[in-house]
Amino acid sequence: MAALTQRLKELDDIERDITTAMQSAGQAILELSKDKPSLKQVESQTSNFIKTLENVESGLMKHITYLTQVSTGQAHEGSSYASQKDLSMAWHRIHHARARLMELERLKNKHIQ
Repeated sequence: MAALTQRLKELDDIERDITTAMQSAGQAILELSKDKPSLKQVESQTSNFIKTLENVESGLMKHITYLTQVSTGQAHEGSSYASQKDLSMAWHRIHHARARLMELERLKNKHIQ
């Protein structure tokens, strides 16, 4: 449960970084739209945008790698995905077998009558 909470916090931080990057880009564009833009301000905002975007990319890649491991059934810390998938598939097979047996029973009763 702690790992899940940590992952959610990391995603929240990434979302905050995206907002910060958008604000930096907006500030840089706003400065460029002025009659006499401050090159230092534009460079500072652009640098901040790029740095924040790199953090976002790094964080998202980390989560994508984790999700790739989970979805392919590779073992990883705290994963119960493979077991849950096996259980789900077993339930599906049971329900299918039950439905098929009920259909066969119905056909048998129809044939007997």
